[in-house]
Amino acid sequence: MTLYKRYADELAQLVADGTLQVGERLPSVREASRRRGLSEMTVLRAYHLLEARGLILARPRSGYFVQARPPRPLGRPPRSAPPPLATAVDKGAQIHALLAAIRQPHIVPLGSAFPSPRLLPLKALHGALNRSLRRLDPLRTVADLSPGNPELRRLIALRYRGDGIAVDADDLVITDGALEALNLCLQAVTRPGDTVILESPTFYAALQALERLHLKAVEVPTDPDTGIDLDALDAAVRQHRPAAVWLMTSFQNPLGATMPEARRQALVRLLAGHDVPLIEDDVYGELYYGATRPKPAKAFDSDGRVLHCASFSKCLAPGYRIGWAAAGRWTATVERLKLGSSLSAAVPSQLALVDYLSGGGYGRHLRKLRDTLSQARDSVIDAVQQHFPAGTRITRPEGGYFLWLELPAGIDTRALQQAALARDISLAPGTLFSAREDFRHGLRLNYGHPDDPRVLPAIATLGALIDGLARR
Repeated sequence: MTLYKRYADELAQLVADGTLQVGERLPSVREASRRRGLSEMTVLRAYHLLEARGLILARPRSGYFVQARPPRPLGRPPRSAPPPLATAVDKGAQIHALLAAIRQPHIVPLGSAFPSPRLLPLKALHGALNRSLRRLDPLRTVADLSPGNPELRRLIALRYRGDGIAVDADDLVITDGALEALNLCLQAVTRPGDTVILESPTFYAALQALERLHLKAVEVPTDPDTGIDLDALDAAVRQHRPAAVWLMTSFQNPLGATMPEARRQALVRLLAGHDVPLIEDDVYGELYYGATRPKPAKAFDSDGRVLHCASFSKCLAPGYRIGWAAAGRWTATVERLKLGSSLSAAVPSQLALVDYLSGGGYGRHLRKLRDTLSQARDSVIDAVQQHFPAGTRITRPEGGYFLWLELPAGIDTRALQQAALARDISLAPGTLFSAREDFRHGLRLNYGHPDDPRVLPAIATLGALIDGLARR
């Protein structure tokens, strides 16, 4: 944990236990720096973080004052408990309605699947795009068909190697975003009518993919902190003999769950023992708040049974639509499927990313983005604690930019979604994340838009709407 966060947490605890009273003035930045042996910038960043959480208030020419004692923390959602049934998927209409609402710029994007584009280095990326196009060899437009630009694959492979994962450039297929990579991998290992195991709740795009390929879903109990239950997974594999398992091991969407490393190793061993491929969706892997990136399950794959998919869409360049698959023993199949569907990812986007990644700014951007998202998470959690009713349960993810909430029994979040849209607020109701319409009281919130001044007032509005639904 960084110094300023440690100092902010220390002050927050003093407010929570009443040592610092409402209205009390905090030491000046200079005084706190001298007393604690911290730099003035460290103290200032701690104060700014507490201000974002709503715990202190800056008064011009007067200093920082305790604003209010923080509300009592909300509980944590329980482990899910879906029945062990294979289910046909029909979620397309619901998902389309959500995505249509998000596209409107006047809508507060709490239901969005992306962070704010203002947090991304778009100016630097556009410069990279212009440079790469000026020196574009016309032959590249036909040479960089699937599996993709060789230099981009080399740079991505270097990032794998830097994380201790044995992936070579020849193991990679460049795709139109991670979603295409995931769909191609799913297509490579399944046939219509097969069964695929998913987490519960699961990312709605996985349900879309199963629906498109006429596959059945088996949802397995999942803990909001540690991910899928391995004993339940083992039982489901034995019962249903699935063609594949599709999981997010880091900062799972929508829960934010992250599997501990020992459980990832056990997961790979379990599926290897059953000879079942694992499709690993790792699009949020770079957005970790801790000291190091969690190793994906792919790091423990010794026989090519893990098909690892990721992209630059969630942390760098959504509109460039560049993802990839490290598909192990199915790499050649995925490459052929890519050629048969769309030939290649956009050549200008690939070249622009080669230019940008070669410049060395990606690491700095990621560090800043992680710090911003971590602060945004705390700010939105504090707002939820302040405005949502007793009985609300909420996650506290260590990466990504989603919160999962479970509201008090009787609150239907699809009704809440409609009421929120009438007030220009989007959100993702829980039923989107299950093939069987589970999680009617569940809700996913995107906290990746801290630059949008409408977000915190929208949280307050949602709290009022929930109170209204409860009274009904």
